Order: sequence, then structure tokens, then C-alpha cells
Amino acid sequence: MVKKPDNRSFSLNLAEMHAVCEANYARMLRLFPDYESCNQREFRVGPSKVRLEVVERCRYTTILRLHQQHAEPRWLGGLRVEVRAYHDAAMLEVGSFQSHQRIAPRYSYPNKQMHQQDEKAQQNRFLADWLEHCLGNGISTQAFAAWA
Repeated sequence: MVKKPDNRSFSLNLAEMHAVCEANYARMLRLFPDYESCNQREFRVGPSKVRLEVVERCRYTTILRLHQQHAEPRWLGGLRVEVRAYHDAAMLEVGSFQSHQRIAPRYSYPNKQMHQQDEKAQQNRFLADWLEHCLGNGISTQAFAAWA
């Protein structure tokens, strides 16, 4: 007998997701304060190189691509995340993560892609941890005057 998935047990915590996205927006501004006039920012985090680059600027939104390249790429692949900054709402949300495009806020489980029910929320929480790690451990590879 095939059991149907029970999707009622999962509910998206919208307040928590908004809080994470708002905190991520503040973190991004600390890492890349001149995103409006500069197209990219680079720094090191341990042996890894991190690059934040503007992909598209609009009046109320900016799309940024975040890359992290490890010193040993054969063991650890690079991190690629595309985020959308909503300036009017002061929120930063993951748009794509690695090779996964357009993650839905909620998935039934099981699904063909084997996404978790809260895949988008997990990605935004990961982004929060990663941005916080960059803030605490990043070392600029650019001249200090460029940050002023």
C-alpha cells in the first residue's frame, strides 16, 4: 500500500522568514555598503576567496551573485548563491542556490527534486550563517580607501 504524503504537518513561519531576510539585508549592507556605485566586492575568509557582484540594479531591487571559491576546489566545490535585495522592504532573499533555480517557499514531500518542505527557509538561514561568518572572519583584498 502506498502512503500519501501528509503535508498538513508543515507550516511556514512567515514572521521568522521575514526576520531572517531583514537581518540578511543588514548583513549584506555591512559587507557591501557601496553596492549602488560599485559592481563587486572581494575579500578572503580563511583560505577561501569571496566575491559579491551586482548582476542587476532596479529602482527597488538589486540582484547580487555571491561566489566563494575554496583554496582546494577539488575537495570543496565553490559556493554560488544569487540573492535579491528588496530595498523598500529592507529584505534579502535567496533566489537560487548552487544549481537550483527558483526555490518555492514550500514543497510537498516527497517530491521529484527531493527538496525539503522548508527548502527556501533553510537556504535563507544558511545565507544568514554564511554572511555572519564573512562579517566575523573576512579580510579585504581591496584597498581600505575603496571602502570609505
